[in-house]
Amino acid sequence: MRASDSQSRRGIPVWDLFVRVLHWTLVLTVAAAWLTRHSPGSWHEWLGYTTLAVVVTRTIWGFIGTGHARFTSFVRPASVTVAYARDVFSQQEMRFVGHNPLGGWMVIALLSMVALVGFTGWLYTTDRYWGVEWVEELHETLSNILFAFVALHILGVAFTSARHRENLLASMLHGRKRDEVTGGEPGDVPKH
Repeated sequence: MRASDSQSRRGIPVWDLFVRVLHWTLVLTVAAAWLTRHSPGSWHEWLGYTTLAVVVTRTIWGFIGTGHARFTSFVRPASVTVAYARDVFSQQEMRFVGHNPLGGWMVIALLSMVALVGFTGWLYTTDRYWGVEWVEELHETLSNILFAFVALHILGVAFTSARHRENLLASMLHGRKRDEVTGGEPGDVPKH
């Protein structure tokens, strides 16, 4: 077997180790923060600070990181995203090696929501806003919106995995995806 055949079977590298570590750290810390939301002690608070640190780090990596980690590689204009959504509904969407346009905007939405939840959580710990009901309610409401986005993200991953016969969950573990670049923009693959 030639080296190129072996490379083709294993797939091409897409998600660098740093992106994958940040992704799974965020998953674990957000889940743990939710589980400790009513617990005594400071676990919930420290998990919130950790999520904020991950969001800041991922945001920086979105500007200076490797190819598919950069926001410029997956945040598409609204017109492109709407056209892609139409193609999804007509079952004619292109396959993307990195994030598709809807997935790219979901990354932005999730990072933004985690940042807002973390910020309002921190705000609630300050002397000025400690015990202020609207801050607590805002933090809780934003947390609920975050989990709605998480559910949409999971559904999107499951849908896209099924549509393109590709295990996106496994891709986020080992960092590789199937290489089928046959035309269009770099990383875009027409649906068969």
